[in-house]
Amino acid sequence: METKRNLRKERIGVVTSSKMNKSVTVNVQRRVKHPLYGKFVNFSKKFHAHDETNDCNEGDTVRIMETRPLSKTKKWRVVEIIERAK
Repeated sequence: METKRNLRKERIGVVTSSKMNKSVTVNVQRRVKHPLYGKFVNFSKKFHAHDETNDCNEGDTVRIMETRPLSKTKKWRVVEIIERAK
């Protein structure tokens, strides 16, 4: 019997730091409408993601996917580089 794997969360963000070895910091922004006032509010969160090939640079737009904990703070990995920094 084949077991089905649960869907994993995916986020798209911008690499803010690539100074670590095989790791990047990704800033993910989201716009949420305020429930009472209706104004759109920007929220941002930083994630540490695993970059196996050390291919990402600062300013790149990347897609990250949730994975098992790789270290104390790394629980995401880079799936693809959507757009290179100009």
